[in-house]
Amino acid sequence: MFKNKIAWLVPIVALTVMFIFSLTLIPSANSQPENLPIAIVNEDKGVEISGQPPLNMGETIVKLVESNMDTSSDEEAPVKWIKVSSAEEVQEGLNNQEYYAALIIPEDFSINQASLQTPEPSSPEIGIYINQGMNAAAASVTGEMLNRLVDNMNNNMRTEIFSDLETRGATLTVAQAAALTNPITKSVNIVNGVGDSANGNAPVSLFQPLWMASIASAAIIFLATSKLSIRSRKESLGTKLGQVIIGAIAAFIVGFGLTWIADGMLGFDILQFSDTGFFLTLTFFSFFVMILAVLSFLGIKGIVIFVLLLFFGAPLLALPPEMMPTFYSDWIYSWLPMQFMVEGLRELFFFGNELTWNTPVSVLFWIGIISMLVLFATALIQKNEQNEKNVGIK
Repeated sequence: MFKNKIAWLVPIVALTVMFIFSLTLIPSANSQPENLPIAIVNEDKGVEISGQPPLNMGETIVKLVESNMDTSSDEEAPVKWIKVSSAEEVQEGLNNQEYYAALIIPEDFSINQASLQTPEPSSPEIGIYINQGMNAAAASVTGEMLNRLVDNMNNNMRTEIFSDLETRGATLTVAQAAALTNPITKSVNIVNGVGDSANGNAPVSLFQPLWMASIASAAIIFLATSKLSIRSRKESLGTKLGQVIIGAIAAFIVGFGLTWIADGMLGFDILQFSDTGFFLTLTFFSFFVMILAVLSFLGIKGIVIFVLLLFFGAPLLALPPEMMPTFYSDWIYSWLPMQFMVEGLRELFFFGNELTWNTPVSVLFWIGIISMLVLFATALIQKNEQNEKNVGIK
């Protein structure tokens, strides 16, 4: 046993496998936000106080939030604040998945803030908008950030007002004391909501069964046809065409079958059943022909590539790129084909979009077209190689 050299490879193989699969845990373990785009709107019209220059607390808050998220020069800020001119423009940006959240300062903010030092106070309000459908993890992080930011502003404003009242020797009314408990009220609004947690994870949850079905189907059809005796280029092309046709039939069954399971058995409450079914059909077909094309070049051992993509890709799909380590966001996530499946499902599930020629659909379409061209090209290449071998034998 100990004289067998292969046996001594076990520790090395175990260490290698452990290392490779440990790499898949890094994105989840080090998910620190960097430059999360959050919109901020200042609609505050300010207030004029006799004997004092005009006061616009909205402008002060904008400067505060920008400085509050500053980091040292060698680090990226967790938030990228984007100034937007109006609440309507913010809503449009949220629906277009441009911002993970938004902070809106209304036009009467300064007026209400000034009233806190009067016998009839009216608490100023800040609107917090969380774009939940864009990404569940980012929604949680941005919601926590913005709530903490407003809480800090509350503490600062309370301290300043108490200090000013003490300097003037003023007394508080019961209404003022109650209002100063939380000088700024928060109006938290969920935009493009996902419902319960199961629905929020639906796009990512559906990836794994569809991806595994694509791998299994491509492997089976490859093995089933690899032993065929093909004597001409025409037969080779016909075989590849047959593989594509079978894949298309399987795609339709898997696409609508998975949609039915997700809606009827998993409780994902899919409102656009047919659009989702056709989108998953396209996704399965694109993945199927892509995997089959690679197997046609590399043989069945090429299946390892797609198994590794499953383990590396699955943890990344649940995170926004801004919460991934730079290496993963730039070199892995940016070219993962499955990200377009997840993005397309988010648009269908949470943003009320119909199945149109959008980015996810167009990318998956071209993945399928290019993969088919490569697949048919392998038929010609392999036939030429077979002819060369036959000439050599003669």
